[in-house]
Amino acid sequence: MRIDSPAAEEAALLAAAQAMAAAARTAPKGRGRDLLQTCILTGAEKDALADVMAEIGGAEQTPFARDAAGVRRAQAILLIATEHAVMGLRRCGFCGFGDCAGCAAARGMCVFVPGDLGIAIGSAVSVAADRRIDNRVMYTAGYAALKMQLFGKNAILAFGIPLSVSGKSPFFDR
Repeated sequence: MRIDSPAAEEAALLAAAQAMAAAARTAPKGRGRDLLQTCILTGAEKDALADVMAEIGGAEQTPFARDAAGVRRAQAILLIATEHAVMGLRRCGFCGFGDCAGCAAARGMCVFVPGDLGIAIGSAVSVAADRRIDNRVMYTAGYAALKMQLFGKNAILAFGIPLSVSGKSPFFDR
């Protein structure tokens, strides 16, 4: 059997994306609560995300417009989102509201939520690096994914990680 470059590279990229989603899921959590969601987009669904990013960016040269071009050149994108929760601790106050009851009353952000998301992103991109898959963390893609409600209404933070296998990273010369 012969497997040429395009087929081998596509298979490697999709396998890496799936392993990245698993790495995000199994990443350590500050309080042990798993609030993460992931999805992988390719083809028309990936391009629809890029369209929303470009629309948000408008005619101006913004990070959204620039990143939309990178997402279009990528073969896939891994999206990682988190839901909001208050952990129910009696003594913490990292959120600035004294305790979890104060955070909940003020509709504040528990620090464990974005912290856990960041750890998950780091775990995911380390898989991409180990497999030599070009990638870039983009808040713009996450923002567009939330706007499209790709994770439903409970997701509050998201980032995108477009992935590429090519002779030169499409994310380098931005």
